[in-house]
Parts: sequence; structure tokens; C-alpha cells
Amino acid sequence: MNLDQNKQSSIGFYKMAYEGHPKKAIETYVGKEYIQHNPDVENGTQGFIDYFERMQREYPKKSIEFVRCIAEGDLVALHTHQTWPGNDQYVTMDFFRFDDNGKICEHWDAIQQIPKHSKNPNTMY
Repeated sequence: MNLDQNKQSSIGFYKMAYEGHPKKAIETYVGKEYIQHNPDVENGTQGFIDYFERMQREYPKKSIEFVRCIAEGDLVALHTHQTWPGNDQYVTMDFFRFDDNGKICEHWDAIQQIPKHSKNPNTMY
């Protein structure tokens, strides 16, 4: 496994899809199968494409910052900061599994909205 390549692929995949090009992201970075664990997205590549195309239509002015990227074995973890219309902000943690050909084949995520007030001075990212 090429950890640096997998890290670059994870960021490229997520950024391309998030910015409105999910079909190209699938064609570029995904292998023969794509197992989806997010309960709001259909399993497989078409569910992923449909979800991100809808997000682009509904929220074209969203933005993403990649805060951390960690790789180990066949897994990559991304820690992101997303800003949506109305300054609605989220922290996400995405996990990607890679197949033997260096292609993404599985995805998990957790999303948390950044609250307006915190009991500590630390950011969530």
C-alpha cells in the first residue's frame, strides 16, 4: 500500500465530489465496488453520484477545508471543516478503505455540527 498516494486519492476524491463532480470522482478514484456506510446515501456508486449531485444543486456555495489526513494499512481518515450557506459549519470524519489496486472501495463517516457556544476554548478541528 502506498500511504501517501492513498492520502492524496482520498482528498482528491472527496474534494472533486464535494465541488460538484461526483461522477468524475468515481471514475478517477473508485474500484470495482463501493460500499457505503452513511445511512443517508444509497449503497454503490450511483447512490454516491446522486447524493453529491443533489448537494451541488441545493448548496452550490458550500466549502471544505481538509484539516487532517491520516493513513494506516488500507485505510485513510480525513478530518474536515465544512461551511455551508448561512455560515452553517460542520466537522466531519471520513474513513476510506482501499482495495489492492489503490482504489477506494468502502466509506464510513461521522458528521457533527459546530455549536455556536462551547464549554471550552478549543476548536473541533
